[in-house]
Amino acid sequence: MEIIEAQNYDEMSQKAAHLILDKVKRTPSLVLGLATGGTPVGTYQHLVKDYQENQTSYRHVHTVNLDEYVGVEKDHPTSYHTYMKDHLFNHIDIPIQQTHLPDTMAPDLQAECQRYEELIENLGGIDLQLLGIGVNGHIGFNEPGTPFASTTNVVELTASTREKNACYFDNPFDVPKHAVTMGVSTIMKSKQIVLLVSGKQKAHILYKLLSEPTNEQVPASILKHHKNVLIIADREALAELKQNC
Repeated sequence: MEIIEAQNYDEMSQKAAHLILDKVKRTPSLVLGLATGGTPVGTYQHLVKDYQENQTSYRHVHTVNLDEYVGVEKDHPTSYHTYMKDHLFNHIDIPIQQTHLPDTMAPDLQAECQRYEELIENLGGIDLQLLGIGVNGHIGFNEPGTPFASTTNVVELTASTREKNACYFDNPFDVPKHAVTMGVSTIMKSKQIVLLVSGKQKAHILYKLLSEPTNEQVPASILKHHKNVLIIADREALAELKQNC
């Protein structure tokens, strides 16, 4: 596990974008695992800027997203389908049929979870998976207590996660209670994982991740057992770790 320090959020985002761009240029048929939420927005902005200036092509790239809310239509403003189009897909040349997210409006969600697992496998696995981390240690929507052996599944979101995501909804009561997420073991099969961590609110969980034993109550702690993990964190996120070194 390697840690790269960034001065601030923008530098963290820029470093992550440069890493992704290097992978895309070296491997045009890259399978790229993507995340949503506030943390990766800056990374996507830098990718879009590069496309506008340099026309780095994504025509042969496939993307697979970590998760999607259950019961939210793909074209709904709060869906992760819409998030990805708004922040990235609509601004680069990736064919939309090569962008993949769970279909959480499917009539049989368990069958959809299995289909998503098979999709990733048929693509040859994820070459690079971008991750954020929740203040409770979740990765994807794998909340504390999720078995490390879990595969893509339907999960119930914790109150703290729903509260954190309420800012994206007009009414906090509209935040879905369930989501479909890649499981922990699905994420761990990725060939490389890049974890982005920014802000003082993430300093404690990053410290726990790096300093405490692997524990299912901190799902991200399993990342210590992956052979190729890069953490890109800004100064605020690294503050507690530095204080206790």
